[in-house]
Amino acid sequence: MLTQMNHLATIAPRWSPMRLLARVVGLLLLIGGSLVARATDVLVVGGGTSGVAAALQCARMGVPVTLVESTTWLGGMLTQAGVSAVDGNYRLPAGLWGEFRDALVQHYGSLEALQTGWVSQVMFEPHVGDSIFKVMVGHEPLITVSYQSGLTALRRDGQLWQATLTTPAGLQTLNCKIVIDATELGDVARMVGVPYDVGLEARSVTGEDMAPEQALPIVQDMTYVAILKDVGHDATITRPEDYDAARYRCSAINDGCTQPSQPGRMWPVDKMITYGRLPGGKYMINWPIEGNDYYNNVVDATTAQREQAYQRAKQVTLGFVYYIQTELGYSHLALAPDEYPTADRLPWYPYHRESRRIHGLVRFTAQHITEPFDQPQPLYRTTIAVGDYPVDQHHDRYQGCEPLPDLHFHPVPSYGLPLGTLIPAGFDNLIVAEKSISVSNVVNGTTRLQPVVMQTGTAAGAVAALAVKGHCLVAQVPVRSVQQAVLDAGGYLLPYLDVARSDSLFAPLQHLGATGIIRGEGRTEGWSNETWVHPEHEVTADELRRLYQYYGVDLPNLPQQVLGRDIKCAVGTIARRQGVAHVALPQGYDEAKPMSRGQFARWVDQVLDPFGRIAVDHKGNVRR
Repeated sequence: MLTQMNHLATIAPRWSPMRLLARVVGLLLLIGGSLVARATDVLVVGGGTSGVAAALQCARMGVPVTLVESTTWLGGMLTQAGVSAVDGNYRLPAGLWGEFRDALVQHYGSLEALQTGWVSQVMFEPHVGDSIFKVMVGHEPLITVSYQSGLTALRRDGQLWQATLTTPAGLQTLNCKIVIDATELGDVARMVGVPYDVGLEARSVTGEDMAPEQALPIVQDMTYVAILKDVGHDATITRPEDYDAARYRCSAINDGCTQPSQPGRMWPVDKMITYGRLPGGKYMINWPIEGNDYYNNVVDATTAQREQAYQRAKQVTLGFVYYIQTELGYSHLALAPDEYPTADRLPWYPYHRESRRIHGLVRFTAQHITEPFDQPQPLYRTTIAVGDYPVDQHHDRYQGCEPLPDLHFHPVPSYGLPLGTLIPAGFDNLIVAEKSISVSNVVNGTTRLQPVVMQTGTAAGAVAALAVKGHCLVAQVPVRSVQQAVLDAGGYLLPYLDVARSDSLFAPLQHLGATGIIRGEGRTEGWSNETWVHPEHEVTADELRRLYQYYGVDLPNLPQQVLGRDIKCAVGTIARRQGVAHVALPQGYDEAKPMSRGQFARWVDQVLDPFGRIAVDHKGNVRR
C-alpha cells in the first residue's frame, strides 16, 4: 500500500483535486474491502487485452468500473503472455488499438522502429506494453484496478451481481450492475452457467466447408513464449528435465532435420531466430514449427490441473531455449533478465489461442465473412469491430488420429464482427469478451488476434456504459447506439481501406455500409485480406433499389444508369414520409449526371440518416 501511496504522491501534481480524490477513495476502499461490501457500476474480470479496453471505454463514457487482475501487469496476450508481435489490422488503426500503437511509436521514436522482426509490423518489449496500458488506465479516475486479485464466486442478487473477490487485503464483496468476462478462458461465463462450445464443431452445425465432418474436442496449441536477450556471453541454461533434442530438430533447416512434419514451411535458422526480433536486442520465441507450441486442453480443467499443464508447457519452452543455445549455437541468447518479474523469467501465463466459445445472441461463422450479404441473418449491419487476418490455427503438437482441417493462413476477406457475439443468450447484464465470444471454431482462428480482441473489449465497455446510463439491460441497448459509441471512440464498423478515419466521408460510408445500402468489396490479394468501398464509383441502380427497400418503399422502375434526378426522386420520396417537404440536390450536383458513392453517402446520411433513424436488432433485421 505504501508503494501505491508513494506513486500517488508522485503523480499528484499532474492531477486535478477531483481526480486525486477519486483515486484515494478507490485505494481506501481496497484497504477496507475485507470489512465492508463495495459497489461499482461495472466489474471487468481480467486485465488482459480486452479487459483493459473494456475498462477504458467504460470510464471514458463516464461510468465507474472496477478492473480485477490476477497479476501485477496489464495487457494480456500482448504483454503478460509475451505475444508482443501484433498480428493484422496494420492499415485499420481502430480505436484503442490505434491509440496503443501510437503510444508505442512515441516510446520507440517511429513506426519503423517497431518493425524489427519479419513476422509483424508492430513489435515491442512486453514490459513497455504493460507500462503504456498502466498510463492509459491511470489517466481515468473512474477506473479502480485490483491487482493480484481474482473472482471466486458470482451470483445474481435481485437486479445486481454479487461478486466475491480474493484481494491482497482479503475477501471482498462487490455489488455491480454489469459484469464483463475478459478472462483468458471464459471462466466467468462457465461460473454462472452460460452454455458454450469447446473444440471444433461439426460441419453440419456451422455449415462451414472447412469444418470437420464430426465435432472434435480439440483446441489449438498453447505456447509459453520466451523473451530472449543477447547478453554477449555464454548464458546456457541448465538442461531441462525430459529434454529431447529430437522434439525441436526440424524447427528450422539444419543437417539434423531429415523428416520435417511441415516440409513446406521450413525456414533457415537465422530466419527462425529473427522472426520475432524485438527492440532492445531481444527475441520473442513463439515458434509454431516444431518449436515451443504445446498441446493440452485445459479449458475445463481445474486450477491445479491447469498449473500442472503450464509447468509442462514451460519445460517444453525451456527445452527449446536449451536447443537454440546448444544445438543451434546461440548460447549468448538468455532469458531476458529485464523483462518479466517472475522467478523463472518466463511470462505470467501461456498464450491461449482458444477458449470457451459462448452461445451468444448470434453465432458468427465463416460464411458471414466470405459472403456477408447472402446470409439469412444480415449480421454485417450490427458490426462493432474489424479484422483482416487470415484464419490461422495451430494443431501441430496434437497427437491423435482425428482428421484436422489444415487452416494455416486460410484466406478470407476482411470483415466486421457482430455485436451479438458478445452477449450470452438468456443471461441478463453479462458481457463476454476476449476469445470467448460466440464465433465458430474456424472463425476463432482470425478473431483471436490482438487488435480484434482489443476492439471487442472496447465494444463490451460501450455496451456496459450505455446500459448503466440508460437504466436498461445489456440486451436492450440499441445496436446503433453501441456502433456510434465505437465510431466516436475512433473505431471502425466495416474495414474499408480506401477511406481513412480523417476523411469527411468516413462516417457517412461507415453508416451507409452498416445499413447495407452501400456495400464494400471483399477480396484477398496475396497475404492481404481487404475490403474496398470505392467512394469514387458511380451510384448504381442496385444501391438506389436497396435505399427504397431499406425504408420499405415501393420500388419505381429504375433506369440502368441512375442519374442525379433519380437519386433526388428517391431521397425526396423517403424524406416526405419523414415530414420533410422539399429536398434539393446538394449544391454543385447535376440532375443529368451520375453521382459518386461518396457524394451519395454524405447526402443520404445527412438528409435521411438511415443509420440513426431506423433501428436494427442483434440479427441485423430492420425495425421500422
